[in-house]
Amino acid sequence: MPDGWTRIILALPLACAGCAIPLSQAGGDTARPPQSISYETGPCFGACPVYRFTIDADGNGSFEGVRFTKVLGARTFTASREAFRAFATHLAPLRPGRGTVRYDAPPTCDILVTDRPSTSVTWKNADGPKQSLYFYYGCDMDKNRAMAERLSGAPELLPVMAFIKE
Repeated sequence: MPDGWTRIILALPLACAGCAIPLSQAGGDTARPPQSISYETGPCFGACPVYRFTIDADGNGSFEGVRFTKVLGARTFTASREAFRAFATHLAPLRPGRGTVRYDAPPTCDILVTDRPSTSVTWKNADGPKQSLYFYYGCDMDKNRAMAERLSGAPELLPVMAFIKE
């Protein structure tokens, strides 16, 4: 039978499991900067902007406004490499080590509020591997507020806001 300290040490990883965003796993492809990043918003019950854009490491981008955006349809844009790096760096803490992580159902989401928008981000590497994050803004908002704010603020780092808001 373990003593008191052994029980505490064994229980510590379980107690801290919800303390951090469980995305940046050791290994995987997160050490290398991505070749491109795609960002897409999903609809809500209301007038939430729905759009998607992709930008590559050279700053070449394509935007598509779907609904409730200033610009509907496809547009191209350019940004500096520094702007791409700032965008990639801003999103880097949310980048999964590999594969896809979803925040829309257990085990990553225990409390769910309906009719909220979503954001999907896909990081692609030059040699093909990619990582994806899907975040539903009604997912455990007290616990996931920092993630929601990081995701929703990311487009402001690129020249796409002129397509989204007036």
